[in-house]
Amino acid sequence: MSKKIICILFLAVIGFAFIVKEPAQLPQLKVSSNKRYFTTNNEKPFFWLGDTGWLLFSKLNRDEAEKYLEARRKQGYNVIQVMVIHDINEVNIYGDSALVSANIAKPKVTQGSNLANTTEYDYWDHVDWIVDRAAEKGLYMALVPVWGSVVKSKTGHVNSANAKVYADFLAERYKNRSNVIWMNGGDIAGSDSTQVWNTIGSTLRTGNPDKLITYHPRGRTQSSTWFHNESWLDFNCFQSGHRTYAQDTSAKDLKYGEDNWKYVKVDYNKTPVKPTLDAEPSYEKIPYGLHNVKLPRWKAADVRRYAYWSVFAGACGYTYGNNDVMQMHKPTDKGSAYGSKEYWYQSINDPGALQMQYVKKLMLSRSYFDRVPDQSLIAGKQGTRYNYLLATRGSNYAMVYTYTGKTIAVNTAKLKGAKIKASWFNPRTGQTTLVGTQTKTATMNFNPPGQPANGNDWVLILDVV
Repeated sequence: MSKKIICILFLAVIGFAFIVKEPAQLPQLKVSSNKRYFTTNNEKPFFWLGDTGWLLFSKLNRDEAEKYLEARRKQGYNVIQVMVIHDINEVNIYGDSALVSANIAKPKVTQGSNLANTTEYDYWDHVDWIVDRAAEKGLYMALVPVWGSVVKSKTGHVNSANAKVYADFLAERYKNRSNVIWMNGGDIAGSDSTQVWNTIGSTLRTGNPDKLITYHPRGRTQSSTWFHNESWLDFNCFQSGHRTYAQDTSAKDLKYGEDNWKYVKVDYNKTPVKPTLDAEPSYEKIPYGLHNVKLPRWKAADVRRYAYWSVFAGACGYTYGNNDVMQMHKPTDKGSAYGSKEYWYQSINDPGALQMQYVKKLMLSRSYFDRVPDQSLIAGKQGTRYNYLLATRGSNYAMVYTYTGKTIAVNTAKLKGAKIKASWFNPRTGQTTLVGTQTKTATMNFNPPGQPANGNDWVLILDVV
């Protein structure tokens, strides 16, 4: 073989090696026609089941990120909430800085892009690689551009001018990645640095008109308080965690305690109509109120309660959180936040994490876009706090959730037909047990399996025959 041919083949091989793989494309998400839920661009229902993987970009290497994403894919999650920049001096696991001289207007990018599985890449190539791996697994990424503590008015790190430059950078870099959702804000009241948040939101809207945008507020507040009427905000989020009823005493809070369904009710009745969801309830295994590690910790039963309460109240989905996973706690960490004792790769399989898939499967098992919250289905007292019953219905079915396994009295006036097929759905296992078909009467009583107790939760399903 001539030297010329060998040289050509060599150059061809080298050229092939540097071909950048196009990102996997997921169906673009959009708000449904009734403005209550999400759908894909091919009109299929999309139930948001999220996980708070906040420090994924900064703390996990590529092998670890692969394991995390694959675990959540298998468990039925479809959205991962992640901070893009958590600290103004952000550095990832490989020692790559996100910014030049801690300047939000100067992302530190190198010439070209390397998405190969090597260590020769910058901070943003690493973010790209994770976003693309997520897309290949059918996962959407809800990206928080910059965490609230960085923007907070007293820090002086971010203003409207440099925020716009940064948001333009993000919009341009991720315009062709269909699995990106923008989650503006980051655990901060919208009243702090409002102009900055509006600048980021409107800039992302201009640069990415096809992507969903929301706002992540501080604990026990909701985005609709400040941004509901902003044109850049497609859907609302609220953060119901992490206090108990007794701890929710701050003068600035709404004092809903653990009743996260109340946030949904407020958003549901606002105009213009927009979807809403609990983007940060109390995390599994985090102490009550966060800071006193000697207090009891939220368990699987608690995160189930938050999920079904909010969804049955009319939410378009739900985000789960785990104390060890959200901070990606690792053996190499010098310490941990909020008394985290186990490591992320252990806690990704905690009971509550595994049980979240069942709420998504249940909601997608019946007609989707016609579902509405309807407390008139509850006959008699609806209960308070843990005894509160939440009811929802579609055109040919109704569901009622009880956290304590108390007897449910149903007003059947809004249910069609003369007969009803009743079943019990177990939120712990995802199993459905048929009760039987009954002739409909004005009020019908159903007694859940087991003895009434906190965590003996059930969903009563009534299908029209």
